[in-house]
Amino acid sequence: MSEPVIPVTPATPATPDTFPPAFLWGAATSAYQIEGAVREGGRTPSIWDTFSHTPGKTAGGDTGDIAVDHYHRFRDDVAMMAELGLTAYRFSVSWSRVQPTGRGPAVQVGLDFYRRLVDELLAHGIKPAVTLYHWDLPQELEDAGGWPERDTAYRFAEYAQIVGEALGDRVEQWITLNEPWCSAFLGYGSGVHAPGRTEPAATLRAAHHLNLAHGLGTTALRSVMPARNSVALSLNSSAVRPVSQDPADLAAARKIDDLANGVFHGPILHGAYPRSLFDATASLTDWSYVQDGDLAVIKQPLDALGLNYYTPTLVGAADPAASGPRADGHGSSEHSPWPAADDVAFHQTPGERTEMGWTIDPTGLHELIMRYTREAPGLPLYITENGAAYDDKPDADGRVHDPERIAYLHGHLSAVRRAIADGADVRGYYLWSLMDNFEWAYGYGKRFGAVYVDYATLERTPKSSALWYGQVARSGALPPAVEEVA
Repeated sequence: MSEPVIPVTPATPATPDTFPPAFLWGAATSAYQIEGAVREGGRTPSIWDTFSHTPGKTAGGDTGDIAVDHYHRFRDDVAMMAELGLTAYRFSVSWSRVQPTGRGPAVQVGLDFYRRLVDELLAHGIKPAVTLYHWDLPQELEDAGGWPERDTAYRFAEYAQIVGEALGDRVEQWITLNEPWCSAFLGYGSGVHAPGRTEPAATLRAAHHLNLAHGLGTTALRSVMPARNSVALSLNSSAVRPVSQDPADLAAARKIDDLANGVFHGPILHGAYPRSLFDATASLTDWSYVQDGDLAVIKQPLDALGLNYYTPTLVGAADPAASGPRADGHGSSEHSPWPAADDVAFHQTPGERTEMGWTIDPTGLHELIMRYTREAPGLPLYITENGAAYDDKPDADGRVHDPERIAYLHGHLSAVRRAIADGADVRGYYLWSLMDNFEWAYGYGKRFGAVYVDYATLERTPKSSALWYGQVARSGALPPAVEEVA
């Protein structure tokens, strides 16, 4: 029997130059972004199949029909991970590949794909981390109302139990939901993500039912898995900063912090929504869908918490004379993802930017790690996503040099190491992403991968950042300077 991914005792502290010896060095992906094979093995459409096939919803009309064909190439991809030196791999399960209608018995051929993937990872000494939900709700459940409907949370619990029974004997690290903020606020608020609805009140209903799904799913997983297994969720919590110390700007920051962070970590970590969130959204909803007992179900003890981080958020009070949509870094839309926040203005943070237009600021990652160290003392943390998109291209020799990404990773890993030195119990880091892939509404136009993918041939080429990251993983230490690896 293998040792648990999450040790019972705290990880060995890092030295000033190294990470803890048991620190996990991983990369992350999601099913719809890499698998392809959308019509094989009984798989039915998810909301992202429907959304991406709707004209005008994705850049260039791109879809995940083929993606990078990981479904057929997973063995080669796992061998590549091992060659790079990764010790962990976080992937998601396609709900509609396992349970095509979101209800009823599993399709075993769908589960068999993930069984084979897990076996391949373990054979190469790579610890699998399974994310149950990374935004690809079965379309039939959306047709029945989607996440704004309470029943979807119960369907998720049934799905969690199915996957837990199939893989729980070999997978020890589990994540219920990835970035529920995006599922609720971008899917049902701004509409820039699937299912593309723009209903502010439904956004908040969806957030609550995602929280409920996490609680029910956690209970379902624990009912069928060994006690040694770890159950977590991944939040894309925002490092929200006021543009000034003016009371109006501080109030704006508090409102966005509630909508970005408190709406999830309030009930999940503390068993209560922020009262200020209820007050701010009273014009949209009375929150009567929060039923007796829900908060106790949601506040299941976590074994770990995943944090996804890319860039900080800078806000202030809006100019009453201003009108129209306010950019906030979550894609262009005439609809705001922030319900009841028309009095808030989003400001561009200073500094260098990635191809997404996101400011590079590792201090935000350190800030979040230390915040959750205070919010949930004793709870192990993982950085389950962190990375950057750049306009990567092969050179004349076919090599892909991406020194900007190496600098980005060096800065953010330095922030993680500094947080560990400051007392945070961070146990692993998952680079987003293993390889270039379908980047949601941006199609194939944004490359986050450490591995370059030629979309015409699907050939994989590790970028210089992948070689650099592998060297860091093998040594467990950051080099003092940012240098490419030959």
